[in-house]
Amino acid sequence: MDDRQFTLEHRLLQLRDEIHALKQETALSSEEMGTRLRALLKERSELEDELIHLVVNPEHSYREDVLDGLKEGLLATVQALEERLRGAKLPENLPRPEPVKVAKEGLLTRCFKVLAERPAMAWVSAGIFVYLLLVAVSALGSGFNALFGGADAARELFAFATNPFMGLIMGAFATAIIQSSSTTTSILVALCAAGLPIETAIPMVMGANVGTSVTNTLVSLGHIGHRREFRRAFAAATIHDFFNITAVLIFLPLEMMFGVMHRLSQWMTGTIYGNSGVDLGAFNAIGAITKPVVKVTHGVFQWIPGPTWVAEGLFVLFGLALIFISILLLGKLLRMLLTGKAEKVFHAAVGKNALAAIGSGLLITVLVQSSSTTTSLIVPLAGAGLMTLKRVFPFTLGANIGTCVTALLAAMAITGDGADLALQIALIHLLFNALGVVIIYGIPLLRRIPLVCASSLAKLASEKRSMALLYIVGVFFVLPLVSLGIYKLFA
Repeated sequence: MDDRQFTLEHRLLQLRDEIHALKQETALSSEEMGTRLRALLKERSELEDELIHLVVNPEHSYREDVLDGLKEGLLATVQALEERLRGAKLPENLPRPEPVKVAKEGLLTRCFKVLAERPAMAWVSAGIFVYLLLVAVSALGSGFNALFGGADAARELFAFATNPFMGLIMGAFATAIIQSSSTTTSILVALCAAGLPIETAIPMVMGANVGTSVTNTLVSLGHIGHRREFRRAFAAATIHDFFNITAVLIFLPLEMMFGVMHRLSQWMTGTIYGNSGVDLGAFNAIGAITKPVVKVTHGVFQWIPGPTWVAEGLFVLFGLALIFISILLLGKLLRMLLTGKAEKVFHAAVGKNALAAIGSGLLITVLVQSSSTTTSLIVPLAGAGLMTLKRVFPFTLGANIGTCVTALLAAMAITGDGADLALQIALIHLLFNALGVVIIYGIPLLRRIPLVCASSLAKLASEKRSMALLYIVGVFFVLPLVSLGIYKLFA
């Protein structure tokens, strides 16, 4: 047990005894008793905040298995203490605080109470909210795609990538715009088959990995109304960003100096080169169930009079609003459903060890063909306090590897001249993500970098909410545009 956490628990128990003794004290004046009682209440509030901070702080997450039972005991102790304080009878002549006005229950709260009594209906509702989230993410990607020109715009952006830095920036910017690293890497596969040099495409692949994490970061904004939830959700989302940035900082210089992945992928291509003729669309089950709804909804927005960009912009706002609504409702349901035995079953499915969590993230991403979707689904769980940052991290890494399957399938479907180059860039994408997991997650010192960075940024963003929006807009959009402008000015 952590020494500080033990001290806090011990002090909470002391507080309970002191309040009980104070209630029995007759020698004190009413004024003195009131002063001491207020001091005890203030200390209790501060202890509760510090306890919660210790529980969610990733620096302590490696003790999570030991603390699972302790957290329940601590929360029970705090709740019992609150009940004692509420039931404590103060002297009649002691000044009493004004009663706190309790807000009336809204319609939404009453509906959730009804669902709590009917678990089957609650799980069906959770499935509906998950589907709405999938539709929202898909709609957001379609809206960005149409608003900014989609794949054609991405190809134009790639034309500026004449050096590794610009390739990295353009890969990240294109992926942030079209909201799909799978689309970006598939375009790169086709471009390499058409003659784009592998050396030029490698930084773009790395940039695509950075850009894809904007979606789940946007999803975390759905918790912005609740400070503690937002801190957990934003940390769970940005840990994806910081892992990819760390991987770029390690592998891009190595690739520029030694061409490690280029040479290794060349050898692998020569060994496993073949032509499978796999149909990519046959594997996209999620796309099949969400595409009709997104298509119909998109068509409705296109009836809006005026310039095309107005309709597309409103469709993007619709996607964002649907994300916020589905996250809000899903988060409430998950807090209600994933407790007790249900929570243990879910955690067992995700994995209580890193390898199982990586495998779970990989498998789910292969099924839905979108790492953005997979990581976006885990953010509400983290925001609700049902998934710690320690467990979110390896699950996200598995999603990072799983998203490589799309490019591999696309490469296998290419025939004729350039097919070997298409497979090579797809293998480079796989190598970048797989080696990143092995090296960064495998070395404890490097593993702490994304955890500490995500936790620190989330703490800052929870204190100043504007920092979250500034981070998203600045990193994923303003920085690439400024870099592009500087390049065009001096090129």
